[in-house]
Amino acid sequence: MIDFLDRNIFQPHPELLVFITVALGFLFGKLRYKAIALGAVTGCLVAGLLLGAQFKVTIDGTVKNLFFTMFLFALGYKVGPQFFRGLKKDGLPQVLNAVVVCVTGLLVCWGFAAMLGYGPGLSAGLLGGALTQSAVIGVAQDAIGNLPGLSSAAVKEQENLVAVGYAVCYPLGTILCAMLLANVLPKLYRRDLAAESAALAKELDAPADDPDLGEGYYEVVLRAYRVERPDVVGRTIDDFEDQQKQLDRRLYITGVRREGAVLPHDQKTVLRAGDVVALSALRGDLVTYDARTHIGGEADDVELLGYQTETLHVVVSDKAQLGRSIGELRAEPFMVGVYVDKVYRSGAEFPYRLSTKLERGDTLTLTGPKRLVDPAGREIGKPVPTSFATDMLWVGLGIFLGGCIGIPALTAGGVPISLSTSGGALIMGLVFGWIRGKYPTYGNVPPGAQWFMDTLGLCLFVAVVGLNAGPSFTSGLSSAGWGLLVFGAVATVLPLIVGFLFGHYVQKIRFPVLMGVLAGAQTTTAAIGAINEQSKSQVPTLGYTIPYAVGNVLLTIWGAVIVLLHH
Repeated sequence: MIDFLDRNIFQPHPELLVFITVALGFLFGKLRYKAIALGAVTGCLVAGLLLGAQFKVTIDGTVKNLFFTMFLFALGYKVGPQFFRGLKKDGLPQVLNAVVVCVTGLLVCWGFAAMLGYGPGLSAGLLGGALTQSAVIGVAQDAIGNLPGLSSAAVKEQENLVAVGYAVCYPLGTILCAMLLANVLPKLYRRDLAAESAALAKELDAPADDPDLGEGYYEVVLRAYRVERPDVVGRTIDDFEDQQKQLDRRLYITGVRREGAVLPHDQKTVLRAGDVVALSALRGDLVTYDARTHIGGEADDVELLGYQTETLHVVVSDKAQLGRSIGELRAEPFMVGVYVDKVYRSGAEFPYRLSTKLERGDTLTLTGPKRLVDPAGREIGKPVPTSFATDMLWVGLGIFLGGCIGIPALTAGGVPISLSTSGGALIMGLVFGWIRGKYPTYGNVPPGAQWFMDTLGLCLFVAVVGLNAGPSFTSGLSSAGWGLLVFGAVATVLPLIVGFLFGHYVQKIRFPVLMGVLAGAQTTTAAIGAINEQSKSQVPTLGYTIPYAVGNVLLTIWGAVIVLLHH
């Protein structure tokens, strides 16, 4: 029998230790209290520290650098569209608030670290954990490795202290951020998040978060009716649909069965008594219309209702459609029987209304019969069929170019200053992600591949960091003392308070949106979950996306900045 307590078991096969660490890390990450979870990243770090202390196996640095570089490119690729969109006029207030939070966080962590006499390792760990930014670990370790005058032993010690500081401060930082934004500030200011979110949703004409509108609700429905009423007998399909359009109802006849046979579709077909028609409609319009009264009894016709449907992503590029509203687009003849299901802008789902103007690069999700959806897609722009293949030319070239721009270094006071290969990968990820958002026909990286590079890449990286830091974790924690935890908690809360006061009193940002802005600026996913749960709405997320992109970029860079400040 294999002795799993034998400390030498993983020496010849360290890769097995990495994977069992990741497995345990994801298990630890499932630990949850309400909307707050430990998370896979922190779970992998904790598992790495525990197993590293037990087995004392050193993992080659190339492994962690490979995964970290891949993670940073994927991070930039994901947030790039939102980051550059935030630089436009309508996003600048949120960007400014995020910058205030991030800069305050850097200054607070720097001040506390200097006061407590921390070196670059614990300083960066304090910042990464208190501001809940995992990427700080890798960037700070890269910066420490480039510091002149440090022996290899000193570099290793400081790199390990980054993981120690992060592991101590991150869980409490996550909890405090979520509690402050979801509970403490609303109660302190006597604000009802649920009521204010509902009122704001009504102003924005946003769909309500109704529990009845869950997975069982279909907005577009298809029914069959037997033609019996004089309202439709003797009329063409065109006449019927034009009448409904004048009444602002979207009802379309997509098929006709006559004397047992399904007729070829023709808008000029004259309806006869006894025909069975397939009626495609928005559910609300169908309920208002009351088809049984105006057409006849409902029928169950599997063949008539079982035609091939399609969901197609279309990139808006046709000049004739740019600047037009969704409502104007719906009125076009080629949109008969075709529905706009979702709208994506700058790579993210965009809540739309009929008055929403189309911009170049918007992606519309069209649904309806395949014979109608395909021509409609070609009228709007460039159809992009769903693909699960990753454009590795795009990914590989992006990471390579990012690494190349990150290698050159300037020196200031004898200290080399560069983006590093990982920082360059982040910047190039932002650029490539922005290009993908503007021109979605290039550089396909499907969600599964993004998850692999982003989440799993980071988890594998921190697992290796934890394994390497495990043997020195206890001694590092004892040298840091309880001050690390206490000042880490203050460093979490203080930037949020400053950002709140600035956003509430100076910028006058609506309260639910401001809570989302602050959660995004500090990149705390658990916090936006808690805020949405408390508000019973997704409205606070309107303030989350752009600050989240800005916060990810700035806080990641701060990992190198705080190391240089403490050198």
